[in-house]
Amino acid sequence: MTERKGALQKLSIVSAVVCFVLAFIAGVMLYLRLESVGSDNPISASLMASTFFFIGVGIVLIIVGNADIPSFKFDNSKEN
Repeated sequence: MTERKGALQKLSIVSAVVCFVLAFIAGVMLYLRLESVGSDNPISASLMASTFFFIGVGIVLIIVGNADIPSFKFDNSKEN
């Protein structure tokens, strides 16, 4: 089977990279927030949830982008 990637698979890989960058930014903001107010603050909890969410979405999008999805087009050529 050929290893052609569709436009949506390429978009999912790019989106996964964006999610990992956002997870890194949320992690840095969380680190800075924890130093000043601690983990009992609701903003710190939402940053923890955002970091977890972006990492999870990034992993799923990488898997979808790297999957070998067959072509669902009909082949009208006649085989003899």
